[in-house]
Amino acid sequence: MRIGILGLGRIGAFHAETLSGLDAVASLVVADPFADAAKAAAERFGAEVADSPEAVLAAGVDGIVVAAATDAHPALIRAAVEAGVPVFCEKPVARTMREGVEVLKSVQGSAVPIQIGYNRRFDAGFVAARAAVQTGELGKLHTVRSTTLDPAPPPAAYIAASGGIFRDCSVHDFDIIRWVTGREVTEVYAVGGNRGADYIKEAGDADTTGAILTLDDGTIAVVSSSRHNARGYDVRMEIHGFTDSIAVGLEDKLPLRSVEPGVTFPAGTPHDFFMDRFTEAYRAELTAFTEVVAGTRTSPCTIEDALEAGWIAEACTLSLGEHRPVTIEEVRQA
Repeated sequence: MRIGILGLGRIGAFHAETLSGLDAVASLVVADPFADAAKAAAERFGAEVADSPEAVLAAGVDGIVVAAATDAHPALIRAAVEAGVPVFCEKPVARTMREGVEVLKSVQGSAVPIQIGYNRRFDAGFVAARAAVQTGELGKLHTVRSTTLDPAPPPAAYIAASGGIFRDCSVHDFDIIRWVTGREVTEVYAVGGNRGADYIKEAGDADTTGAILTLDDGTIAVVSSSRHNARGYDVRMEIHGFTDSIAVGLEDKLPLRSVEPGVTFPAGTPHDFFMDRFTEAYRAELTAFTEVVAGTRTSPCTIEDALEAGWIAEACTLSLGEHRPVTIEEVRQA
């Protein structure tokens, strides 16, 4: 099949590399506002260069991957749907929840499939955790712990446009908690601090946060996030039930050092970036998209899914700002 890619920045170029290695993908058509980025991708992956998103959609593509800046997501999703081309779009759907809801309304009723990029759903550990919950082998759940720690903060310009740590970073935890447990979040309470880069505080954001989520069956989820984890990129989850407990991310590249006498775990070189930690998950995610394009699979992460994670991020942002519990219904109705 022939796949178009809109946006050849860090994640777009990474997707181009991944797609070029998939058996199902015969050719790529790429476009980026920066001509050098598109040219570099063309030279590296043998892609065809188009001068605009419209030109990509008109180039006979079977599916399109949106890896452009967030502000462009709504228009590009709509354009792909109007052209009848299945679309994969990196999260978020839009910069604001209001815009995201408008995108959903504008495409409802269309048969064109849309997949939103939440890569943890395709990581082998998280897939196994979901299966363990679904089979009931853990018993009734009581506690979930989810962690995302970046090795270093992004640049100031990125922070200023990110929407805040809950919308940019912790939203991955919110999505994967919903997906693994199969439950919805009803209420949150969030706290945050600034012990690192001054520009994060100046942007009105926190660099380290914690959030308590109450799920609709009474399970408690604890989410920890930070822009500062010098040892590496740390993504983990613990799921505790009345019958058994399991963990995702306890492997030799875990960026954590034990000080217990005689303990040598973890023994490997720590993960240092999300592309390192989730290389295989991204490959599985884009493989899934080729199946969506082929019509052999329904979207594994819909716009509705992405918006649900977004509402949790909105609630946490409000909770942090006002120092109080916030229900998901409150932010939906705001």
